[in-house]
Amino acid sequence: MTGGEYIHGLHAVRALLRRDPSRLRSVWVARGRDDARITELLQLAAEARCTVQRVDTEQLTRRVGASAVHQGVVAEVLPLPPWREDDLNAALVRLQSAASKTAPFAPLLLALDGVQDPHNLGACLRTADACGALAVIIPKDRAVQMNATVRKVAAGAAESTPVAVVTNLARCLRELKEHGLWVVGAAAEAESTAASVDLRGPTVLVMGAEGSGLRQNTRQHCDLLVRLPSLGTVESLNVSVAAGMLLYEATRQRLGVAGPGPGSL
Repeated sequence: MTGGEYIHGLHAVRALLRRDPSRLRSVWVARGRDDARITELLQLAAEARCTVQRVDTEQLTRRVGASAVHQGVVAEVLPLPPWREDDLNAALVRLQSAASKTAPFAPLLLALDGVQDPHNLGACLRTADACGALAVIIPKDRAVQMNATVRKVAAGAAESTPVAVVTNLARCLRELKEHGLWVVGAAAEAESTAASVDLRGPTVLVMGAEGSGLRQNTRQHCDLLVRLPSLGTVESLNVSVAAGMLLYEATRQRLGVAGPGPGSL
């Protein structure tokens, strides 16, 4: 069979065993690793009826590359299929139906307006996964799509965070508003900083393309624009860096963590 992708690391493989073991084709564990975390992973694999092979560490390194920190665990998986707009809408409806006082409807999404660099998309996916984003939204045309480079940079996040590919980003943003989401665009010239805006509710953060930023049509569909404070001389940040900072600001607010005070790092 062809078309599989590799993921590596205890967390990534364990998460997929719990979430969707049917997508696992093969799991390899380094010989000699028998600690508690490996024991847990082997138990999950047994419950999922997934065969695990013991191999030399060198074989794992050859599969994922010398720079990958595989922690003695590598798996071949069927790629997570991209979401369509219907899938995104259905996920939001499910969240709305399950919302309660203790778990209010407050999804966090990231939309990328024409990002071209696969490294940037991969890095955005990785941070979106770490911040618990429901999905990353990309337009079907004039933007990078999922490929091997994106998956490698995402380091497993491409197998856990859906990528919603939409035909028309502006229309998608309108539909998200109908679901009750606030559309917050990033723009260097915005008056409000991200920290001064309430990002705890249902929110989609919208990032522009490398260099050109948000397109005018996309900008018009934003409820508000925010910027990141800049004390240096550079005009703008890399889109994946800026997306990461905005996602973590939203996460900080949602966790109720105080911002840095005077003299703090």
